Amino acid sequence: SAIVPLYNGETAPKAIHGTIFVIYQVQIISGIFLSYLFELGSHTINNSTSWHLPIGLQMVWGIILLSGMFFLPESPRHLLGTGRGDEARKVVAELNGVPEDDLLVIETVEELDFAIRAENEGGKATWLECFSTRNALWRRTINGMMLQFIQQLNGQNFYYYYGDTFFQSAGAGLSPYIIQTVLGAVSVVGTLPALYFIETWGRRKSLLLGASMQAVCALIVAAVGHATLAPTGTPTSALTARNRAGGDVVITFAVFQVFIFGTTWGPTLWVYLGESFPVRVRLKSIALCSASNWFWNFMLSFFSPRIVDQIGPLIMLVFFGMLVFGYIYVYFAIPETKGLTLEEVDELYRSGIAPW
Repeated sequence: SAIVPLYNGETAPKAIHGTIFVIYQVQIISGIFLSYLFELGSHTINNSTSWHLPIGLQMVWGIILLSGMFFLPESPRHLLGTGRGDEARKVVAELNGVPEDDLLVIETVEELDFAIRAENEGGKATWLECFSTRNALWRRTINGMMLQFIQQLNGQNFYYYYGDTFFQSAGAGLSPYIIQTVLGAVSVVGTLPALYFIETWGRRKSLLLGASMQAVCALIVAAVGHATLAPTGTPTSALTARNRAGGDVVITFAVFQVFIFGTTWGPTLWVYLGESFPVRVRLKSIALCSASNWFWNFMLSFFSPRIVDQIGPLIMLVFFGMLVFGYIYVYFAIPETKGLTLEEVDELYRSGIAPW
């Protein structure tokens, strides 16, 4: 979760930067969806094969991933930083589909070399440097960590983790495995349009639109769910027409929210992280952002069932509030990075231009 965005940010040509990161997110979501399908197919096996099969398939994917790594080119920024200029030029040329003597290759290598030398003048980077005032590094690191915080607490992971229980109260009448698979399919379908919108809307607009539309969905789920859903554990046969009608609305807008997340906040956040940090502190800054992601993911999974036990569907008001906060934060703090090189992003932050 830290190295792949770092690698993508250092190797993807500027023209398709956003698309590469969306493909990264599509692959993640597709893998999760496939795991749901395998679980759906294997959970009915009445012996140890029901869990041997999914675990064994994880090993297969791991072998495929490891094998593919031998064919990946090294990052040109890493090559230049370790004095391997000829290799760096060759990689840049291959990644952009042009000869090594092409003007694009010459300019790209010169820009990278200048940036690396300037960044390395101060010696080895420290963790504290991620929060230094130089080039507004503190703002960039805080922005990345805050976006991870907002992403984890905007509601979609709640549906992934506890959607089966939540939807049972809504009268879905489906097994947890089917509900999980449906959400996975919606996530995959929702992420595909981002391949187009990430470059058409840009990063900032994608986050703003995603926060606003998801907030509407979360508010509707909270209000309708609180007013109409039966208490958790109510048998399906005991549900009234009002319960079922409210459940249909809850499920519909929950699915919409998961779809919108896949189109906006799911992939866009990783695009932004890959475009935000200079070479000198990139690894440490992205590691801090990834740590923020997993910390808040844990907090969500730990506290959500306890909160639901107390307030039921009104937990969606927590996510609604987070999405409203996310909209405000993005509007005032997150600049547009579409089409910029990492070096141009440095200048953007140095200049102090207001994001809006």
